[in-house]
Amino acid sequence: MRRLLFLNGIKAFEAAARTGSFAAAGVELSVSAAAVSRMVHLLEERLGVALFERKANRLVLTQAGRAYQSGLTPIFDALASLTAQVTAPSSVRVLTIGVGHTFAMRWLIPRLSEFRNEEPDVEVRFTTGGASVPFGEDWSCGIKLGTGDWPGLVAEPLFAGDLTPVCVPRLAASLKRPADLKGPSLIRVEHSPQDWPLWLKAANLTRINPRGPEFQFYGQALQAAADGLGIAMGIRPYIDDDLAAGRLVAPFFELSVPKGMRWYLLYRSFQSEQRDFAAFRRWIMRAAAEPAARPRRPGRASARS
Repeated sequence: MRRLLFLNGIKAFEAAARTGSFAAAGVELSVSAAAVSRMVHLLEERLGVALFERKANRLVLTQAGRAYQSGLTPIFDALASLTAQVTAPSSVRVLTIGVGHTFAMRWLIPRLSEFRNEEPDVEVRFTTGGASVPFGEDWSCGIKLGTGDWPGLVAEPLFAGDLTPVCVPRLAASLKRPADLKGPSLIRVEHSPQDWPLWLKAANLTRINPRGPEFQFYGQALQAAADGLGIAMGIRPYIDDDLAAGRLVAPFFELSVPKGMRWYLLYRSFQSEQRDFAAFRRWIMRAAAEPAARPRRPGRASARS
């Protein structure tokens, strides 16, 4: 027989462990911080183990607390998802994807019609944000750039994050070798300051100091490059379509340098059984596996810009 022990205390503990405080857990559960503290204390007494170390102004999970929370959070997420499925109208099929602005605009949205053709009854919604945005409770899945280490989530690789400089054909015509690059023309991305130094080191050009215009996101930097403002550091798959169409060229395409991170499809393990997510997973894994079109050589497209 299943033995469920003090569910209110378990809910209080999981919320406090996930949010990092009794006060934040209280707001989430619509009770006072003191009530959360009491329920967690009663749970600890019933379990016979300490789940938190109470320190000044903060909570620290014990080893037992970390183990308990790592198992509880996926269970509550699965319960919330199951409840949403049961209570949603049968005609509503919604897939919510957490994805960054640039990935959505430069790769996913241009290909989304292919998925819609396969699954016309699924309503796709985007929740956009940067790399620092945590995996949302209402997300069906997420697409993120990283090392693959997201505790509690399944991370399946989609693309390698290879780096190579890109620019319009007019500028590429004057770049015969990497040493022709000049620091003031190298467009930078604020949140990825290591990209240019990483590539320049591989090209044995460590004396070049990138000091061109700086933008917050890759998408802005690549648009600036497409407008002829300078040379941006391109990263796959953001540049695939522009290279194939000749809007941008990669003058040193053979010198592509791994960024040290990959793009991953993230999801909770229980979601693999959900029909709409399973269909999206099959589609995106297939689309990501398609080889990128070989970029045009700068000389062939020089008349376009």
